[in-house]
Amino acid sequence: MAKATLHTLQTAPEAAKPLLEDSIKTYGMVPNLYAVMAESPALLEGYFQLHRLAEASGFSPEERTVIWLTINVANQCHYCVPAHTMIAQGEKIDATIIDALRNETPLPSDRLEALRSFALAVRETHGHPEAAATARFLKAGYDNKAMMDLLVIYAQKVLSNFTNSLFDTPLDAPFQAFAWEPAAK
Repeated sequence: MAKATLHTLQTAPEAAKPLLEDSIKTYGMVPNLYAVMAESPALLEGYFQLHRLAEASGFSPEERTVIWLTINVANQCHYCVPAHTMIAQGEKIDATIIDALRNETPLPSDRLEALRSFALAVRETHGHPEAAATARFLKAGYDNKAMMDLLVIYAQKVLSNFTNSLFDTPLDAPFQAFAWEPAAK
């Protein structure tokens, strides 16, 4: 595993400092993910931009949570699962949904389960889901735009999940209560 610097406003490259300042204004802190990403201002800016685009997608907060946590769990991200659990709670997402996503158990809605299944199919097949997975997604009321919006969120998660895996990003104190480990298979 590579070692990464947890940058602060004082140690970050100049191009990353405005993004870290935005984080402090928004969250009152620089999450460790951002502190690690700051080493590459391009990575940090790309992540921020994809996050803005994910929030502007056609998905509701509940649906975004399904995609975020599905990909985080599938990628076994020790950092993003707790972080998005806290975010989901802050957005008042039903605890049943959060728990089902974290524990890889059935969701309480066929529509959300179709969304999760399609997100997993895209991940597992590297963008070549079987026709049945696509049909189930479309039958649940999603469309081509939703497929494309899902890709934006997936790209965002690749940046964060892989950064955390490569550099073993330490979990921030606010996320500790939501610590997570993959279920034994």
